[in-house]
Amino acid sequence: MTILSLCLVWSELARWWRGTETHTFAVEKGVSHGMNLNLDAVIKMKCADIHVNVQDASGDRILAAEALYRDPTNWAQWVDQRGIHKLGRDTHGRLLTGEGFVDSTQEEGFGEEHVHDIVALGSKKGRWGKTPRLWGREVDSCRIYGTLELNKVQGDFHITARGHGYAQFGEHLSHDAFNFSHIINELSFGPYLPSLINPLDQTVNAAPERSHFHRFQYFLSVVPTVYSLGHPDSYSSRSIFTNQYAVTEQSAPIPENMEMQMIPGIFVKYDIEPILLNIVEDRDSFFVFLIKVVNILSGAMVAGHWGFRLSDWVNEVRGRRRRNAGHSQGMLGAKGDGGYED
Repeated sequence: MTILSLCLVWSELARWWRGTETHTFAVEKGVSHGMNLNLDAVIKMKCADIHVNVQDASGDRILAAEALYRDPTNWAQWVDQRGIHKLGRDTHGRLLTGEGFVDSTQEEGFGEEHVHDIVALGSKKGRWGKTPRLWGREVDSCRIYGTLELNKVQGDFHITARGHGYAQFGEHLSHDAFNFSHIINELSFGPYLPSLINPLDQTVNAAPERSHFHRFQYFLSVVPTVYSLGHPDSYSSRSIFTNQYAVTEQSAPIPENMEMQMIPGIFVKYDIEPILLNIVEDRDSFFVFLIKVVNILSGAMVAGHWGFRLSDWVNEVRGRRRRNAGHSQGMLGAKGDGGYED
């Protein structure tokens, strides 16, 4: 009975600790004009040979190169790192990702097991990691990282080669130097939260060998999201305002007859959904939890008491039947022993 009571109390404790999680959609209230884009990517081209720009639906063109950091690096220092993986697809063609809040181990699905863990991890300030030292290795790649302030409207973020893309002055880069193979360490919208693993984080996408004219395209649908303990409050440390996104990828080499019309590079088209996803975790007070534990123990004791009484009654009935059966057999035996002689 003690083991059963402990199991029931442990189950109630686990349920109380997890709380009750609800997911609701609503129209986003208020007007928000700005949004951050956090990027940490490694391109297999030299920093001087690539241009980074953003063009949004409002007509603004943002020169991202002026706001982002660029560090020369070596491709081999990144491609073999733990956790770097290619985007896979399921039987329906949907991208398989491991997005979510994680610590040391990754879990499938967006969101940690408990919302309070998300809030705790999200409260930590994020810092960009340092670029590994070259230690005499050849510079063949460029790490681009930092945060961009964007208008909260539909837009295109793209990385192209020097002299290609927008009408630009200066020398065009030789086509033989094109290689838009890339590793995305971080691509997120909103506050920079390193603990949040997004669909494109830690992914590698390599162009086929000798495929200089290759176009990588990503289509993102961004959904504003609020994780909160209790009622969402933008001024409370118990709420985190961030964004989730779903991604579709379409990447292919540019046909030779289209090389003059299509531009090689990395193109990220993002669209902001006009909805807000609220993920709220509610938990009973500790006093209510204690009352439930007392009820569980009381119920277990009452059930145990009735169980013992029932078992005693069953044993008593069985014993009574055995005694009656034995007594009847004795009487028949005596009658048979006496016998009747003819």
